[in-house]
Amino acid sequence: MQPRSWTNNHSSTIFPRILKRNLQVPMADVLAASQQARSARKANSEFRTLGLISVAHWVSHFHLLVLPMLFPFLKQQLGVGFIELGFALTVFAVVSGLTQTPLGYVVDHIGARVVLLLGLALGGLSFILLGLHLSYFSLMACAVLLGIANSVYHPADYAILSAHMNDARMGRAFSIHTFAGFLGGAVAPALMAALVAWVGGFGALIAAGAIGVFVALLLLIAGIPDAGAKHAPASQPKVSTRSLLTPALIVLTAFFTLLGLSNSGIANFGVVALMNSYGTSFSTANIALTAYLGASAVGVLAGGFLADRTRRHGQVAAVCFAINTAIVLMIALVTLPAVALTVTMTTAGFLSGVIAPSRDMLVREAAPPGAAGRAFGIVSTGFNFSGIASPLLFGWIMDQNMPRWVFVASAVFMALTVVLAFFTERKSPAQSGKPDAALNGVAGG
Repeated sequence: MQPRSWTNNHSSTIFPRILKRNLQVPMADVLAASQQARSARKANSEFRTLGLISVAHWVSHFHLLVLPMLFPFLKQQLGVGFIELGFALTVFAVVSGLTQTPLGYVVDHIGARVVLLLGLALGGLSFILLGLHLSYFSLMACAVLLGIANSVYHPADYAILSAHMNDARMGRAFSIHTFAGFLGGAVAPALMAALVAWVGGFGALIAAGAIGVFVALLLLIAGIPDAGAKHAPASQPKVSTRSLLTPALIVLTAFFTLLGLSNSGIANFGVVALMNSYGTSFSTANIALTAYLGASAVGVLAGGFLADRTRRHGQVAAVCFAINTAIVLMIALVTLPAVALTVTMTTAGFLSGVIAPSRDMLVREAAPPGAAGRAFGIVSTGFNFSGIASPLLFGWIMDQNMPRWVFVASAVFMALTVVLAFFTERKSPAQSGKPDAALNGVAGG
């Protein structure tokens, strides 16, 4: 009989078991620490990516207002009228509308990073060259180059965000990106006024352009990540050109057009409409519009949290715009005192901002895999359509001495947006969890 230890186990098995038990807890700690480190690195990478893309979007909206803020200087230097200066903005809008979709395809083909960097540099250099050699011809050339540069941002920005942000935080990422753009437009008047006072009109053009070039270098040095079909996993199915012409994206393009029309009437003609129809003072009308635009920016941030907590993005947009339709109709039909007008405009602006992240989520969900750049490029042309049509439409309304119809027409566009919002959600393939049948049908010829 062999002797037994007090553990009834062979002595050769005791120490390995003790060693294994002692190593289990430290090994688990090591694995947990490693996983936490990877999660922290990924979160830091997402934060850096969102910050860099938001700075680029800030530049895009800032550059949109550089020329309008310098109209008095340009008019004096070039000896032209406001019609000639306004024509430059029309050229910008047309070029941007024509190039937005093609550049979306370029983003998906060669990558979003290089397209975004080139867009920032092109926009910046166009202002620098205009500041160095100012003439009406160079102004029109600048408008063309700015139109091309402007069409880069939505396809490239959204492709990078869609590829590198956590799905659980995608709505908030979109909202911060949109808010940064709003902020760029908000500070443009004050910043350009300060630059003109400091370095003059020519210097202000060069400085505005230098900002774009500087941000392009910043993104390059910081290592902005890439996105697009070229950088998608090999297992991801290829998307044909024709497969993007789905009912979902067609409806979303119309949806973006109506959004632009409903907002641009109030933003561009709200002050003169309030003054001419309601006898509102210039200061009161400007305070009301400032409240509308400021509340829109705050609403965008709130809408990001909402977009991350629901998949019913179309219904969010429909409810917000249904309420806004009633609010804007009330502004059109009732003469409100100054305080009530400001409160009403603030509410309308907040609700119009809330839907922006849900709007972007609808596009992301409707986009086929690897085609985010093309999808956002296609639907963003809706904003270009509205940018071309709205000045003509609302300008005609004001010329007919019907200022109240600025708000009536905006309310009509909002009501149509409500109807389309339900169709966008129903057509989105992500909502049903199945591939879009129409997409497959078109792709198959």
